[in-house]
Formats: sequence, structure tokens, C-alpha cells
Amino acid sequence: MFTEPLNPEPWELWIRASALHHFISAYGQWLWPALQSIHYLGFSLLLGTVGLFDLRVLGMARQIAPAKLHRLIPFGTAGFFVNLTTGVIFFFGFPEQYFYNPSFQLLVTFVMIAGVNAALFYVTPAYGTSLSCWIAVLVCGRLITFFRPPVLH
Repeated sequence: MFTEPLNPEPWELWIRASALHHFISAYGQWLWPALQSIHYLGFSLLLGTVGLFDLRVLGMARQIAPAKLHRLIPFGTAGFFVNLTTGVIFFFGFPEQYFYNPSFQLLVTFVMIAGVNAALFYVTPAYGTSLSCWIAVLVCGRLITFFRPPVLH
């Protein structure tokens, strides 16, 4: 079983004192798998929307009008916010297992790149960046389990 670090950083103490951390600690046996399922569904919405839109922009399925695909954006946005919410809950559950994890650090980096790309989508030709970043987020998210750092402090 995981043990908390002997000398946690101040930000870790703040998170561990939060009501959310205590709730996760108390109900983690059923909460964690439920949240993982919701997280997976949210990412499916996000990647499905981004994937369809980016593939269309890259020239596939030309018979589908971009305006029709544009209607899917609220579903992708909803998926992103579902994942953001469940991701924060995961982080509050075991902050040191995420914060010091190189796979999580890469995941956050790719999310930020994808966010900048989405903000610049209409003024830059970097269409494939979004799809590549979200696939990298998927891979990094899966690898988080395999690169759990030992307690570092």
C-alpha cells in the first residue's frame, strides 16, 4: 500500500488537508474506478471530436462539410472539461504520484500545446498538431501508471 511522504512539500500539505483529498481517501475504493470510467468517456468525446475535425481539415472525408463537423465542438469541449474535472480529482487523491511523474508532466505539456493550437487554429496552418498532441496525451495518460515515482522526499 502507498504511504505518504515523511516530509511533504507545503503544497502537498495544503492538498492533503483539503476536503476533496479526505473524500477521495474515504471513498476511493469505488470512487476511483468510477472516475476513471468517466475520464475515459470524456476523452473519447474529446478525441473523437478533435480526430474527426482534424482529419477533415487534413483532407479526409471531403464530402462532410466542415460546418457540420463544427457542430460537434461542444461535445469535444464537454469532454475536455469532464477530463479536467476528473483529472483534478485524481491529482488531489495522490498529488505526489502525479506531480513528480514524468509521464504526467509530459501529458500536461501536450495539453497546453494542444490548447495553444486550438486558440491559434484559425490563424495557423498547424492542423496536425492538435491530433498529434491529443494522441500523445492519451499515451502519456496510459503510461502514468508505469512511471509512478517513488516518494521523493
